[in-house]
Amino acid sequence: MEINNMEINYLGLFFIVNLLTILILVFCVDWRLAKWLSLNGAFLQLSTFLGMYAQFSYADAHKPQFSIYLTFAEPYLPIHLGVDGLSIWFVFLTLFLLPVCILSGWESIKHRVVEFQLIMHVITFMLMIVFTTQNLLLFYITFESVLIPMFVIIGVWGSRERKIHATYQFFLFTLVGSVAMLVAIIYIFITCGSVDLNLIKKHNYTTLESTFLWICIFIAFAVKVPMFPVHIWLPEAHVEAPTPGSVLLAGILLKMGGYGYIKFLLPIFSADVIATLQVYVFTIALLGIAYSTVTTVRQVDLKKIIAYSSVSHMNYVMIGIVSGDLAGIEGAVLTMIGHGFVSSALFILVGALYERHATRVLHYYGGLGQVIPGFSVYLFLFTLANVALPGTSNFVGELLIFVGIYPVSGSIAFSLAFMTVFSAVYAFWLYNRLVFGRMKDDALTIYADLNKREKLLVLVFMYYVLLMGLCPSLFLDAIHAYFVGGLGK
Repeated sequence: MEINNMEINYLGLFFIVNLLTILILVFCVDWRLAKWLSLNGAFLQLSTFLGMYAQFSYADAHKPQFSIYLTFAEPYLPIHLGVDGLSIWFVFLTLFLLPVCILSGWESIKHRVVEFQLIMHVITFMLMIVFTTQNLLLFYITFESVLIPMFVIIGVWGSRERKIHATYQFFLFTLVGSVAMLVAIIYIFITCGSVDLNLIKKHNYTTLESTFLWICIFIAFAVKVPMFPVHIWLPEAHVEAPTPGSVLLAGILLKMGGYGYIKFLLPIFSADVIATLQVYVFTIALLGIAYSTVTTVRQVDLKKIIAYSSVSHMNYVMIGIVSGDLAGIEGAVLTMIGHGFVSSALFILVGALYERHATRVLHYYGGLGQVIPGFSVYLFLFTLANVALPGTSNFVGELLIFVGIYPVSGSIAFSLAFMTVFSAVYAFWLYNRLVFGRMKDDALTIYADLNKREKLLVLVFMYYVLLMGLCPSLFLDAIHAYFVGGLGK
């Protein structure tokens, strides 16, 4: 194993802490001790990001830093891990959400607690490889392996009887995309002789080859985003997952598709091929936004409402990415990060209601502003962030997407702006029915506002939502430096 010669390799330090935490939890038998060991391990892993950020060089943001090379599997699977200007914020989001997921399930996860804590760290390990690997095959292996712990989280700790149906639906949809991507990777290895990103970028494919490979890989990413019509697994998975599972799914797992497209598809294939196919992506994304907007208004389950809003936001992201414009792509990255904060907070708030009343059906709620004002205020703030109010995280990203898409297609930009107005409808419709109106005393008689743990979680999310909205350059500088370097070339 070869590690670069920086004073401290914080990426390597993360993997050491992560694997030690997993090892300790494997032999831990006391569930109370396991929770505290897991939480402390999560904060230690998060602290490694602070070291990465302190030593991160913006001048070299277009290439991997804190590199780790494992050469034992060459030439078939050379393992090269590193953090660049694109991946650094996805690394942060992954490590930030780990303690959040543990704390959000602190009281709601009551059986197989040790196993739950163990799975949280295993899935973090896989996600860190997804966002740091420079190898297409290793990306594929971990990209798909994340499915296994998520399958277990929904199936074991899900809240309702339909959780088995949701897990198999989640599995089957992802499997279809996996097969298509695997075919493309095998073809790339046969023709290029390597699965290393730097070597693949140097290989020239014909237009027919590029189109075939692009479609195969895009199918896998479209399922993960998810895009219309392969999105139906997401609402089911969200509804059946426990709160930590929903936070993990919306906060970071949905970002793997968009990240993979930027990291691998954009550098590998020529702009001409992408420009030829982008009209189809635009059409599918616009259909997805329109469908999710209309469908959300018809939902009565609080989690499904937020899940369909996630479908809408992630289709915005795909429009920005495929636009090929630098502003649009950077806006898509910012939107993914901002959505990770906002949607996670909304799922925590909905989870708090479910823990108290054991229902997420909208008909049972009303007039909550009269009895739980703290919850109502936080829900209002994150609802504003979800509709991209200026000064919040989603605003900057969506504005850049509009700036990027307008030179490409004015009609697409107009359609997107038109749909944005309607996306606010379901957000405020949900808030109005929850917080205002007549209290449903006949159904819910015990009301309790957010406790200290829940307030701490949503306050931390609000801090980052406002930080991204008011000081976007803190996040955008590293991203911009990556793309100025030529998409990592």
